[in-house]
Amino acid sequence: MEGMNHNTTHNESDINVDCPTSHHASVWYKEPLYYVLAVFLLSILVHFITAALKIDTLAPYYLALMRFVKIIWWGVLLGLLLGGFIETIIPEEYISKLMGGKGFKTILTSAVLGFFMSACSHGILSIAVALFRKGSTTASILTFLLAAPWANPAITILLIVLFKIKALYLIGGALLIAITSGAIFQYLEKRGIIEKGHPVELEEGYSILADIKKRKIKLSQTGAILRQMLLNSWGLAKMTLYWILIGVIIGSIISGYVPANFMHHYFGLGIVGMLLTLGLATIIEICSEGSAPIAFELFRKTGAFGNTFIFLQAGVITDYTEIGIVATNIGKRAALALPLVAIPQVLLLGYILNLIIK
Repeated sequence: MEGMNHNTTHNESDINVDCPTSHHASVWYKEPLYYVLAVFLLSILVHFITAALKIDTLAPYYLALMRFVKIIWWGVLLGLLLGGFIETIIPEEYISKLMGGKGFKTILTSAVLGFFMSACSHGILSIAVALFRKGSTTASILTFLLAAPWANPAITILLIVLFKIKALYLIGGALLIAITSGAIFQYLEKRGIIEKGHPVELEEGYSILADIKKRKIKLSQTGAILRQMLLNSWGLAKMTLYWILIGVIIGSIISGYVPANFMHHYFGLGIVGMLLTLGLATIIEICSEGSAPIAFELFRKTGAFGNTFIFLQAGVITDYTEIGIVATNIGKRAALALPLVAIPQVLLLGYILNLIIK
């Protein structure tokens, strides 16, 4: 079925549901999601069996697992539903207009759009994949990913509650790194060093507002649109959810069995503390909401605000879930460029914050 976003002209007044070709049914045993989900559920079953036998070996893992699930489930679900909505309703032309340009304005737009996406670092992944498939450039998507986890309204409120006025440094730093990295990604994409996006060619003078006025949704289409949204959300889930489950499993193991006071003794002020914080963030990051309280405790115990910034920002940048999804849906070179471009900036800004904020 040909979707609304594949029309070459814009005279059609009705909204047609989109059915992306990459969501075509595949043999179930070739889907990684089912295998990872089986491991996830099996670990829970083994916990209950061992608990019934009065063996508490898996209790710390199970408690951490449930805590993480409770924190991220709504963000992941919201991200999948928004991604399905974008796949179904939003024309390719709109995304290409906003995020498919080659100028610095496109980078700023992508950062702003990331700011207003109220989803955690894992919930945002499905939205990012949908935007890329709809016509965004690679640079715009990577900018979007860098801005969204720490500089969106929901996390802004959480950070302000925890850090008070100092939260503005965290949010402003996240946006600054997203924008500067986006400019670098744009140069790399132009040179062909990272994979290129596939924006739709737009008519001269194309206007999103003018196009919206031409379109309408018939009441009779509502059921078909909702069904297609759910199908597209499921298609995105098969591309992203297994990475999220892997992250939750690994994060639960770390949370359950690494002593809670370990980081407090080794991650203070200084270059060594910054580098150890970077390493910790690479290992322990699980989601933006879950990492924020840990970061606050790190700051409270060490007084190293720059290290806190490094923990928050680098945790998202080096997250194996995010890097894996970028590699499989955008490209391996883009996945490699994400940490290589952003991490040096994070360390530099973290060092500066350690000097100016006490």
